[in-house]
Amino acid sequence: MPKKTNPSLQTATKPRTALTHPSTEEIALRAYQIYLERGGAPGNALDDWTRAERELRQKPSEPGSKPGPKLVAA
Repeated sequence: MPKKTNPSLQTATKPRTALTHPSTEEIALRAYQIYLERGGAPGNALDDWTRAERELRQKPSEPGSKPGPKLVAA
């Protein structure tokens, strides 16, 4: 006998928020880009990491798009 479900007991799906969950690799890449943008000065690794994480979490995710590395002239 098939199991009957009560529609009133079904859980509603939560709407997706604008926050995304970037991977550690994505955060590391963005933190490195920030480091290069500020001239490669040492001493701000934690600030770079938290800024990168914040930026990537606030960025709306688009299917099929990943942030690519920025090319910097040497």
